[in-house]
Amino acid sequence: VQLQASGGGLVQAGGSLRLSCAASGRTFSRYVLGWFRQAPGQERRFVAAITGSGGSAEYGDPVKGRFTISRDNAQNTVYLQMNSLRPEDTALYLCAADRTMAGLRSGVKSPAAVDYWGKGTQVTVSS
Repeated sequence: VQLQASGGGLVQAGGSLRLSCAASGRTFSRYVLGWFRQAPGQERRFVAAITGSGGSAEYGDPVKGRFTISRDNAQNTVYLQMNSLRPEDTALYLCAADRTMAGLRSGVKSPAAVDYWGKGTQVTVSS
């Protein structure tokens, strides 16, 4: 599986962005897909993840109620709708895939344990 993130950019506080992560491979629907973010000088943080069927999602506390993760298995794409953006949301956003939710969330401390990582897309929120 190869992952390609896009959709980042510069937005004012209170604005919205939608990130996309397109995946190659015929087994896309077998993987949990998720997003992490990393700001300069800070550790990588979990943002959101969604199960293979799309039936269940998990979110990091800082984004609950503002961000929504979704996926389209027919298009091999996972999305992150980000609303009410804040300057502290500024970071490089990375998408990732793993066979389990626990495995994907382990990416915060053990990035090498996650099955696949994509290159990130930069999100900058101005105040």
